[in-house]
Amino acid sequence: MYTLLTGALAVVLAAALSLTVSAQQARAATVTVQAESYAAQSGVALEATADTGGGQNAAFLANGDWMRFDNVDLGATGRLTVSARIASAAGSGTVELRTAGLNGPLLAVVQTSPTGGWQNWVTRATDIATHPTGPQTVFAVLRGATNDDFVNINWFSFVGDGDGDSAATGWVPVDQAKWNAQLTQFRAMTPATVPADVVRVPEFNATCSYSHSKPDDPIVLPGLPGASHMHSFFGNKSTDAFSTTESLLTNTPTSCTPANDLSAYWIPTLYEGDKAVEAEGMIIYYGSRLPDPSATVPFPQGFRMIAGDAKAQTPTPAGSPGQFWCAGEGGEIGRSTDGNWPVCAPKAHLTHQLVFPDCWDGKNLDSPDHKSHVAFTYDGKCSGAYPVAIPNVSFVISYPTSGSEAGFRLASGMASSIHGDFFNAWDNAALGQRVKDCITQRAKCNSAGAF
Repeated sequence: MYTLLTGALAVVLAAALSLTVSAQQARAATVTVQAESYAAQSGVALEATADTGGGQNAAFLANGDWMRFDNVDLGATGRLTVSARIASAAGSGTVELRTAGLNGPLLAVVQTSPTGGWQNWVTRATDIATHPTGPQTVFAVLRGATNDDFVNINWFSFVGDGDGDSAATGWVPVDQAKWNAQLTQFRAMTPATVPADVVRVPEFNATCSYSHSKPDDPIVLPGLPGASHMHSFFGNKSTDAFSTTESLLTNTPTSCTPANDLSAYWIPTLYEGDKAVEAEGMIIYYGSRLPDPSATVPFPQGFRMIAGDAKAQTPTPAGSPGQFWCAGEGGEIGRSTDGNWPVCAPKAHLTHQLVFPDCWDGKNLDSPDHKSHVAFTYDGKCSGAYPVAIPNVSFVISYPTSGSEAGFRLASGMASSIHGDFFNAWDNAALGQRVKDCITQRAKCNSAGAF
């Protein structure tokens, strides 16, 4: 049924940046527009969202439905990256973003496809070379192959890099010359011969011990020492709030094997009462979930991303997805009083695994939320806005404790807030050879990169 609602103009501007620039420089804009903040709509319903941050999403969207958003600041001239946070259980289509009217000039087209459920959220993005500038009326028009509902939308973001200062907006573009040189080196590598008895699993790893703790986060809060909750760092021993790709590559001491992995890895510190419990070890697995892993390429130097959500504060009773568990003899023998943590048998240890996205947009080393430049494999492949297959990273963390009914807490809060950060500083040749030998050939390798 056709419905038209009008109301107060409401556009949520998130992470708007104030930059000091010369008169010749273009102004960069970072604007997030919540889908429920439309000024008018047709065919749109609202529902509570299970996505990060909560609130509502625009739901049951079908061909011909639309939303109007007023005063969306598209910044000045320069590249504009338009993203949509979507979820879908069935069907594919597009979201046309137009200015001035329902049939006005086309600003961008965001592709949609099933994400595995109506509350399984992913970010889809597209880049625009030229666009209108300043405040605009933007229409989101849904186009589907049938009249069935095909997508939910949580928000749109418009990120402009002005006169090239994209790092200031949170988007960090890859240096294409360096990336092309790294790819050329990788493709020229001769793969090692796989022994007949090797386990045919596409995988290698870095085995790391705890290095140090700091209330720093060089990805989320760069240059702001002490501004974060407490993190436990693994890998590069120099990691702090001021760490950069160059500083990680220059400072060679690492708590990981192999020594030519100078990457930084970190997680929120675990506490038992008021005492910090540092992990007895963390294994970082690099693998592939693709049916054909041969398309996988190594990470570009300086690549970074985050898995998990530090803001998630929800109960994790037994059976919850992504929960902590007990590894070792006897396994789990009970739950904490609040039900959120396992109690392990005396010979079993508290364990957790964090899994990172494995498809990349091929353009950015980082994004404003440190997630929008990557996505999880869908339907066995990397495609659309995320066409580049990268190694599937996962942290397996083991703590030297069995726990008790008192449970634990993380520096970020409840068990659900577990998250991890990866800042790549591998030696290019060492990483490339492992991807070539172990992942693309589907062969299980150890920390030394050997079969």
